[in-house]
Amino acid sequence: MSHVHAARRLIPGWIARGEGYFLSTASAAGLLTNLKAAQYSVTKHAAVAFAEWLSITYGDQGIKVSCLCPMGVKTPFLDTATEFHDLLDPYAIEPEQVAEAVVTGLAAERFLILPHPDVERFFQNKANDYEHWIAGMRKLQRSVFPT
Repeated sequence: MSHVHAARRLIPGWIARGEGYFLSTASAAGLLTNLKAAQYSVTKHAAVAFAEWLSITYGDQGIKVSCLCPMGVKTPFLDTATEFHDLLDPYAIEPEQVAEAVVTGLAAERFLILPHPDVERFFQNKANDYEHWIAGMRKLQRSVFPT
C-alpha cells in the first residue's frame, strides 16, 4: 500500500504544478512471478499494475511514471533469501548497476526500468507464448523445488 499512500499524497500537488515524477519500485516478480512466494508475487504484480494505472490516468496531466523491476541484487537481503539464493545468484547484479539503470531509465522517461537484461527477455517470452512460459515455469519449479 506504500505506493498508493505516496500517490495520494503527491499526485494532487503535481497536478496543480503540472508536473511530477513517480518512481515505483516493484520487482521482476511483478512481471514474471516468483516461485513458491504467492504473497510476494501478487503484491509485486499489484505494484506494477498500480504504476501502469498511474501512468495511464495522469500521464496527460504532466505526471511521469516509471516502474523499477530488478531481479536479484547483491545485498545482504539476497543472502537471507536462502530458499531462492541459488536460483537468483547467477542473475544477481550490484546495487550500483541498479542505480545506473534507474538514472538512465528516468532520463529516457521509460515506464519499465529493467536493470537485468534477462528480465526483458523472459518478459518478452512470456508475452509471446503465455502457455509455453507457464509450462516452462512449472518445469523450473519441479527442478528447483521437487515435491
